[in-house]
Amino acid sequence: MIQLENIIYTAKTHTTGGRDQGTSRSSDGRLEVRLSRPGASGGGTNPEQLFAAGWSACFISAMKIAAGKMKVALPDDLAIDAEVDVGPTPGAYGLAARLNVTTDQLCPYSNATRGNIDVRIKLVSRMIRTGTVSEAASRAGIVRTPQLRSPAR
Repeated sequence: MIQLENIIYTAKTHTTGGRDQGTSRSSDGRLEVRLSRPGASGGGTNPEQLFAAGWSACFISAMKIAAGKMKVALPDDLAIDAEVDVGPTPGAYGLAARLNVTTDQLCPYSNATRGNIDVRIKLVSRMIRTGTVSEAASRAGIVRTPQLRSPAR
Protein backbone atom coordinates (compact mmCIF):
# COMPACT_ATOMS: atom_id res chain seq x y z
CA MET A 1 0.00 0.00 0.00
CA ILE A 2 1.25 3.49 -0.86
CA GLN A 3 1.86 5.79 2.11
CA LEU A 4 1.46 9.55 1.64
CA GLU A 5 4.58 11.61 2.32
CA ASN A 6 2.37 14.53 3.30
CA ILE A 7 -1.28 15.49 2.81
CA ILE A 8 -1.75 18.36 0.36
CA TYR A 9 -5.55 18.26 0.24
CA THR A 10 -8.44 16.45 1.93
CA ALA A 11 -11.82 16.31 0.20
CA LYS A 12 -14.69 16.20 2.67
CA THR A 13 -18.28 15.36 1.79
CA HIS A 14 -21.48 14.67 3.70
CA THR A 15 -23.83 12.13 2.08
CA THR A 16 -27.37 11.20 3.05
CA GLY A 17 -29.81 8.72 1.53
CA GLY A 18 -27.28 6.67 -0.44
CA ARG A 19 -27.94 5.73 -4.05
CA ASP A 20 -31.71 5.98 -3.73
CA GLN A 21 -32.46 9.69 -4.00
CA GLY A 22 -29.63 10.69 -1.70
CA THR A 23 -27.46 13.78 -1.83
CA SER A 24 -23.77 14.54 -1.38
CA ARG A 25 -22.34 17.93 -0.47
CA SER A 26 -18.74 19.00 -0.11
CA SER A 27 -17.67 20.84 3.02
CA ASP A 28 -16.59 23.87 0.97
CA GLY A 29 -19.96 24.06 -0.83
CA ARG A 30 -18.45 23.65 -4.31
CA LEU A 31 -20.14 20.29 -4.93
CA GLU A 32 -23.76 19.37 -4.39
CA VAL A 33 -25.19 16.37 -6.25
CA ARG A 34 -28.35 14.31 -6.18
CA LEU A 35 -27.69 10.58 -6.19
CA SER A 36 -29.48 7.74 -7.95
CA ARG A 37 -28.92 4.09 -8.78
CA PRO A 38 -27.21 3.28 -12.12
CA GLY A 39 -29.83 3.08 -14.85
CA ALA A 40 -32.58 4.58 -12.69
CA SER A 41 -34.94 7.05 -14.32
CA GLY A 42 -35.10 10.62 -13.12
CA GLY A 43 -32.41 13.01 -12.01
CA GLY A 44 -29.21 12.40 -10.14
CA THR A 45 -25.89 10.77 -10.74
CA ASN A 46 -24.33 7.65 -9.27
CA PRO A 47 -21.00 7.01 -7.53
CA GLU A 48 -19.59 5.22 -10.57
CA GLN A 49 -20.12 8.32 -12.75
CA LEU A 50 -18.47 10.48 -10.09
CA PHE A 51 -15.53 8.07 -9.90
CA ALA A 52 -15.16 8.07 -13.72
CA ALA A 53 -15.26 11.88 -13.86
CA GLY A 54 -12.73 12.33 -11.03
CA TRP A 55 -10.34 9.69 -12.31
CA SER A 56 -10.34 10.96 -15.90
CA ALA A 57 -9.84 14.56 -14.72
CA CYS A 58 -6.87 13.42 -12.63
CA PHE A 59 -5.41 11.60 -15.63
CA ILE A 60 -5.56 14.71 -17.78
CA SER A 61 -3.67 16.60 -15.07
CA ALA A 62 -1.10 13.80 -14.84
CA MET A 63 -0.64 13.81 -18.63
CA LYS A 64 -0.08 17.59 -18.60
CA ILE A 65 2.58 17.25 -15.89
CA ALA A 66 4.32 14.41 -17.74
CA ALA A 67 4.13 16.22 -21.09
CA GLY A 68 5.56 19.38 -19.52
CA LYS A 69 8.51 17.42 -18.12
CA MET A 70 9.10 15.91 -21.57
CA LYS A 71 8.61 19.29 -23.27
CA VAL A 72 5.77 17.88 -25.35
CA ALA A 73 2.73 20.00 -26.19
CA LEU A 74 -0.64 18.35 -25.69
CA PRO A 75 -3.64 19.36 -27.79
CA ASP A 76 -5.99 22.00 -26.39
CA ASP A 77 -8.95 19.64 -26.83
CA LEU A 78 -7.35 16.78 -24.90
CA ALA A 79 -10.05 14.44 -23.57
CA ILE A 80 -10.31 11.07 -21.82
CA ASP A 81 -13.23 8.69 -22.04
CA ALA A 82 -13.75 6.75 -18.81
CA GLU A 83 -15.95 3.74 -18.14
CA VAL A 84 -16.59 2.30 -14.68
CA ASP A 85 -18.47 -0.97 -14.27
CA VAL A 86 -20.14 -2.24 -11.11
CA GLY A 87 -21.14 -5.85 -10.71
CA PRO A 88 -21.33 -8.80 -8.37
CA THR A 89 -18.27 -10.61 -7.09
CA PRO A 90 -18.29 -13.63 -4.81
CA GLY A 91 -20.09 -12.35 -1.72
CA ALA A 92 -19.99 -8.63 -2.58
CA TYR A 93 -19.90 -6.07 -5.40
CA GLY A 94 -16.83 -4.85 -7.25
CA LEU A 95 -15.64 -2.34 -9.82
CA ALA A 96 -13.85 -2.55 -13.14
CA ALA A 97 -12.63 0.47 -15.09
CA ARG A 98 -11.32 1.45 -18.52
CA LEU A 99 -9.56 4.64 -19.62
CA ASN A 100 -7.80 5.79 -22.79
CA VAL A 101 -4.64 7.32 -21.33
CA THR A 102 -0.94 8.02 -21.87
CA THR A 103 0.39 7.75 -18.29
CA ASP A 104 -0.87 6.64 -14.92
CA GLN A 105 2.11 6.95 -12.60
CA LEU A 106 1.37 10.54 -11.49
CA CYS A 107 -2.34 10.06 -10.82
CA PRO A 108 -3.31 9.25 -7.21
CA TYR A 109 -6.51 7.53 -8.40
CA SER A 110 -4.37 5.08 -10.39
CA ASN A 111 -2.03 4.52 -7.48
CA ALA A 112 -5.03 3.82 -5.21
CA THR A 113 -6.74 1.42 -7.63
CA ARG A 114 -3.66 -0.44 -8.96
CA GLY A 115 -3.97 -4.05 -7.84
CA ASN A 116 -7.29 -3.44 -6.07
CA ILE A 117 -9.84 -3.46 -8.91
CA ASP A 118 -9.83 -4.70 -12.50
CA VAL A 119 -8.42 -1.74 -14.47
CA ARG A 120 -7.65 -1.73 -18.19
CA ILE A 121 -5.48 1.05 -19.56
CA LYS A 122 -5.12 1.66 -23.29
CA LEU A 123 -2.53 4.01 -24.71
CA VAL A 124 -4.17 5.96 -27.51
CA SER A 125 -1.96 7.56 -30.14
CA ARG A 126 -3.04 11.08 -30.98
CA MET A 127 -1.28 13.68 -33.07
CA ILE A 128 0.02 16.67 -31.10
CA ARG A 129 1.99 19.78 -32.10
CA THR A 130 5.53 18.53 -31.44
CA GLY A 131 5.07 14.79 -31.88
CA THR A 132 2.60 12.15 -30.81
CA VAL A 133 1.38 11.07 -27.42
CA SER A 134 2.66 7.57 -28.18
CA GLU A 135 6.16 8.98 -28.88
CA ALA A 136 6.01 10.88 -25.58
CA ALA A 137 4.88 7.72 -23.81
CA SER A 138 7.71 5.78 -25.42
CA ARG A 139 10.24 8.32 -24.11
CA ALA A 140 8.65 7.96 -20.67
CA GLY A 141 9.00 4.17 -20.77
CA ILE A 142 5.27 3.47 -20.94
CA VAL A 143 4.41 0.18 -22.62
CA ARG A 144 2.48 0.51 -25.87
CA THR A 145 -0.25 -1.93 -26.81
CA PRO A 146 -0.77 -3.37 -30.31
CA GLN A 147 -4.13 -1.53 -30.46
CA LEU A 148 -2.42 1.81 -31.17
CA ARG A 149 -3.36 3.70 -34.31
CA SER A 150 -3.92 7.33 -35.18
CA PRO A 151 -7.58 8.33 -35.35
CA ALA A 152 -9.05 8.94 -38.79
CA ARG A 153 -9.67 12.60 -39.48
